[in-house]
Amino acid sequence: MERVPYRATEGASLYDGLRLPVSILLDNVRSMYNVGAFFRTADGAGIERLLLSGITARPPMNAIKKTALGAEERVTWESVTDLPAKLADLRQHGYEIAAIETSNRAVDLFDWRPHFPVCVLFGHEVDGISAEVLATCDTHVRIPMLGLKHSLNVASAGAIVMYELLRKYRELH
Repeated sequence: MERVPYRATEGASLYDGLRLPVSILLDNVRSMYNVGAFFRTADGAGIERLLLSGITARPPMNAIKKTALGAEERVTWESVTDLPAKLADLRQHGYEIAAIETSNRAVDLFDWRPHFPVCVLFGHEVDGISAEVLATCDTHVRIPMLGLKHSLNVASAGAIVMYELLRKYRELH
């Protein structure tokens, strides 16, 4: 799918031409509304592409369209049928593979120093990322949770991570 060129909004000259070297991989995200929200946020944050794996729905789907609001037509996306092979290919091309998961080895999102380019993985809304996939990731990252709950909606987590990556990348350039 071809990407429409980025056009900065008024007052956004700091971001003119900026393309964030981040791919987002959704593995077994079951809600099409969450998938649509990822498309919309990926467009807003200038993410290079979405990778859709497992049961994750692919466009065109009405529920994706409802929350993506046209971003599903602008954001480059790819269907992934062999997840281990895709992760190996990304790593071979210099990507850090980072899982957003509350594992024992996870580092705090605000302490993480990503090595761009980065591929960030998000998993199933209830079950998270499988143990097999987690074992192949370079880094595990957690979003700090100060309340009683230990996780956020996957699309909300995605938005937080994408914009934190944008902030960190901007500091480097």
